[in-house]
Amino acid sequence: MQELLKKIDFYKDYYDKSFALSREQLENLKDYYRVSLTYSSNAIEGNTLTLSETQVVIEEGITVGGKTLREHNEAYGHGKAFDLMVEIAKGQGNVVTEENLLALHRLFYQKIDEEHAGKYKTGQNFIVGSEHATTSPDKVPDAVKKMVMWAEKNQNKLHPVEFAAVIHNKIVDIHPFVDGNGRTARLLLNLILLNKGYFIVTIPPVLRHEYISSIEKSRRQGNAAAMTEFIGECELESIRDRYRLLGEKLPTYK
Repeated sequence: MQELLKKIDFYKDYYDKSFALSREQLENLKDYYRVSLTYSSNAIEGNTLTLSETQVVIEEGITVGGKTLREHNEAYGHGKAFDLMVEIAKGQGNVVTEENLLALHRLFYQKIDEEHAGKYKTGQNFIVGSEHATTSPDKVPDAVKKMVMWAEKNQNKLHPVEFAAVIHNKIVDIHPFVDGNGRTARLLLNLILLNKGYFIVTIPPVLRHEYISSIEKSRRQGNAAAMTEFIGECELESIRDRYRLLGEKLPTYK
């Protein structure tokens, strides 16, 4: 895993030193990742909108025939939450706060269920296909506060990819909301990566099994090594994608 993280840092550092993007290029990249992350994160949870359909929903406000209202609202809400994520990432210090967690969920979930958007669950929920028992509703606020305190102490002690993977797993394990926990966890994961100067990670729907398996393996092992490796590979692919978008070749890894 350490070799993977070194490779990520090598390509990232080379990118940072070699390319100065224009404002137009940065806006184009933002639009690109808003659509791709919204599509992939929703698709993992069963949303059937395609990549192109997701684009017309969140960029043009067009209704796609044969798709449910919820699927449209998931795309629209995730697009709004993405924009907030990008803005928060520009800040200094620890971005893993209760306020940010609730705000991201609120924007994503508002058009789906306004009553529960940005609010902790009041009833017990379950993770389909997992034996993991999520945190009981009465203990969620305290569990989130402990996560924030842990983040404050450890954000500069771990590699950003590992730190993001740990926080992702903590949110998924707590499962603080009635729904939308996975998407909120992936938004916060990417918020951390952006804030630390890394690239947005998208998890293709075809890797859903590997993604879920990494979560379960991390639970069994009692650490985030499996998820760190999985997210690291996704980060490496995101770096390759960025070079492709710019028409550049990856440098030779030393």
